[in-house]
Amino acid sequence: MDGLARINNEESGALTTALLACCDVPAWAAAVVAGRPYASLADLMAEADAAARRLSPEEVGRALAAHPRIGERANRSGTEAGWSRQEQSTVSRDERTQQELLQGNHAYEERFGRVFLVCATGLGGDEILASLRERLGNDDATEEAVVAEELRKIALLRLRKLVEEVPTP
Repeated sequence: MDGLARINNEESGALTTALLACCDVPAWAAAVVAGRPYASLADLMAEADAAARRLSPEEVGRALAAHPRIGERANRSGTEAGWSRQEQSTVSRDERTQQELLQGNHAYEERFGRVFLVCATGLGGDEILASLRERLGNDDATEEAVVAEELRKIALLRLRKLVEEVPTP
C-alpha cells in the first residue's frame, strides 16, 4: 500500500498519533484526519498547510515544547526525536559552532521566552547561526510569525516523510 493510501485508510487514533509526531498540535492532526480521503498527495499537503496556518500562538507554543534546542541532540526516542536528529544532521558539531549555538539559544530564550526554532533541514551551522542572530533583532510580533512559519515548514516536511516512509513488516 502506498503512503497516501496508508494515510487514507489508517485507523483515526493511530494516524493522529503519527501526525502528532509531525506537529504536536491536536487540532492540526484532527484537521488532517478529518480531511480524508485525499485524492492526491497535493491535496493532503494543502490541507495540512492550511491547518498549520491556523495555529494559535498557544498551539505553536505547545508544538515548540516537542522540539529540542537547535544544535542539541534529541535525547528522547520515537519518530519525532529521530526526525529532529535527522533534520539537524547538517549542523556542524565543531566546538566553535556548538558554543555559538549555545550562546545564541540562551540569548534567544532570554529575549523571546521560548526555544529558537528553524527548519534546519539542509542548513549548515553557519546558516542557522546567521538566522538566529538576525531573528534576535525581530520585534515580538514579527518573531511570532516567523516561528509559526518555521513550524509549518517542519510539519509539512515531516508529513511528507510520514507519507513516504516504508512501513516495517
